Amino acid sequence: MPMKKSKELLTKAADYLAEIQALAQSTFTIMEVCGTHTVAIAKNALRELLPETVRLISGPGCPVCVTDSSDIDRYLYLAAQPNVITATFGDMIRVPGTEKNLQVLRAEGADVRIVYSTQDALELARKNRDKEVVFLGIGFETTVPTVAVSLETAKHEGIKNYSVLSMHKVVPPVLRLLAEDAELVVDAFLDPGHVCSIIGIEPICFMAKDYGKPGVVTGFEALDILEAIVMLLRQREEGRSEIEIQYKRVAKPEGNPRARMFIEQVFEPVEASWRGIGLIPQSGLGIREQYSLWDAAKKFSLPIFHSEETPGCRCGDVLKGRIYPTQCSLFARFCTPMKPVGPCMVSSEGSCAAYYRYAQRSGD
Repeated sequence: MPMKKSKELLTKAADYLAEIQALAQSTFTIMEVCGTHTVAIAKNALRELLPETVRLISGPGCPVCVTDSSDIDRYLYLAAQPNVITATFGDMIRVPGTEKNLQVLRAEGADVRIVYSTQDALELARKNRDKEVVFLGIGFETTVPTVAVSLETAKHEGIKNYSVLSMHKVVPPVLRLLAEDAELVVDAFLDPGHVCSIIGIEPICFMAKDYGKPGVVTGFEALDILEAIVMLLRQREEGRSEIEIQYKRVAKPEGNPRARMFIEQVFEPVEASWRGIGLIPQSGLGIREQYSLWDAAKKFSLPIFHSEETPGCRCGDVLKGRIYPTQCSLFARFCTPMKPVGPCMVSSEGSCAAYYRYAQRSGD
């Protein structure tokens, strides 16, 4: 049975590739805006399988990678404070700030804990009432609902030694910026399946309607991505520009109304700074006033940092799809997963890390 299934999958992949070959008679550039797609494309060597006329480039789809240097230095400043337990997901540990990272701070005595969910962070606060537990809130709409629930739980239970430093970002505003970037030539987008499972497709339909940039919300298997490319090429062939869903087993047109309700209850849109891109209005999520007791930025009166980007690091250009990771002079020489210079090499979903691990020659 497994052999039969594998044969069926290979046949389907061959069919998709044949249709792509037939439809891609002229150049077609597609940007994926999800780090998981970036990894899947590199891991499955999809760039190498596609005809030269189909060009895949990576966008700002990894939340760790787009976190601005100033925000990194800000949370490092907080983590170094006495009586603070910093709770974070593991991919933040080695993200470099101007001088240090969380791993170095932990070696110097800071209390930094890796957690797997916001519920783990809440439990730390329950068990360490004499400490301030701060969860580093980094992520797109996919993970925000769980953070919102943790804040509502902390408020309901009166857990006053728990707080969140919100550095969350939302996808639609950066898509608009990419669509308006005169230097970026992109014909279509692979839209993020998990983000759209929360927000639905209405918030990104403007890409097709206002800018003529079709998109397909796709899953994360190789066949998902190949089918999505076929769907985008069919749109071009038929003269259409729409937002379609390939990932129907998870993403619905309306998204997840209950998850959106929690987000809107706890968070409000604010401007946010994106690494290599700059300030984008309404692209961040700030904690609403009624939850201000659990807002780490206010609770600790955190200063605003104005940090410079690391000299030579071209993460910003990678995130904007202007270069491939291999075109950065630091790539695989001075910047590796063991000694990362920029966040795109640190995160498991970073473009540079994906290229380093799976596809160093892609894009050369």
